[in-house]
Amino acid sequence: MVDEVFNKQGHSRNETPNSAWLQLAIAVSFEIAGAISLRLSKGFTLTFPTLIALASFAVALYLVSRVMKSLPVSIAYPIWAGGGTVGVALLGILWFEESINFKKIIGIALVTFGVVIINRVSEKKSGC
Repeated sequence: MVDEVFNKQGHSRNETPNSAWLQLAIAVSFEIAGAISLRLSKGFTLTFPTLIALASFAVALYLVSRVMKSLPVSIAYPIWAGGGTVGVALLGILWFEESINFKKIIGIALVTFGVVIINRVSEKKSGC
């Protein structure tokens, strides 16, 4: 029965490694949308941004949980969390006109490089 659901690489029949990466990218996007909506909700005092934040985080968590069926957690979670962190930081600078300085640039770069390094050195079961 288990063999019918999963192939030798551990992927469900309906999911390929490429679809896992696409789902991960979408999960990062929803993570970013959720965080930005938190800012716009003004502490959950505005209904529409609050609902968008909650829905976005729910979708992001659902997608990343699906991704973790195909990609190792040591790759999926850091990319999801790091991608969300970098995306929110950049949107904060661009959209909310938050300050940018050398230390913030270094921090964003370190998160980005950290995710890249983890991806490069981790054992991959997805074939990507």
